[in-house]
Amino acid sequence: MQFGRYYEEFEVGAVYRHWPGKTVTEYDDHLFCLLTMNHHPLHMDAHYAESATHFKRNVVVGNYIYSLLLGMSVPDVSGKAIANLEVESLRHVAPTFHGDTIYGETTVLDKRESGSKPDRGVVSVETRGYNQDGTLVCVFRRRVMVPKREYAVAAAPEGVDPERPSFPEPQA
Repeated sequence: MQFGRYYEEFEVGAVYRHWPGKTVTEYDDHLFCLLTMNHHPLHMDAHYAESATHFKRNVVVGNYIYSLLLGMSVPDVSGKAIANLEVESLRHVAPTFHGDTIYGETTVLDKRESGSKPDRGVVSVETRGYNQDGTLVCVFRRRVMVPKREYAVAAAPEGVDPERPSFPEPQA
């Protein structure tokens, strides 16, 4: 199973559909809010949301949706990354509610070889998140530094296949 891509494997215009999707539960949203200390009642207080907002229900905190989509994209985009260089833009286009299922896809926008190090390149991508109805809820662009295959293979210790991670032997 592939986890991430080498620089040569990215093609401008390629679209990677990330699978599986994730159904957002109230627990997920509240835990994320608590862990990140975002206690806004729009996310945490059902009575407040019902009585004081036009949504009439809690809205999932946007950074959770961004984090989900970023995580969903790792096996296809940044699993071999040397570094995540930049999040260029992030837009929350529509609200997400408890019970919605989020799906993601990423398009390769650009790629360029590093000007200072021949063993890597920089790939620019845009990731879009949709709910179960196909409504765009979140979109962001980022740049990722990834290794070139020939250098990764040459740098691997003897007997180690950089394409297949090894697992420690179980201890009896």
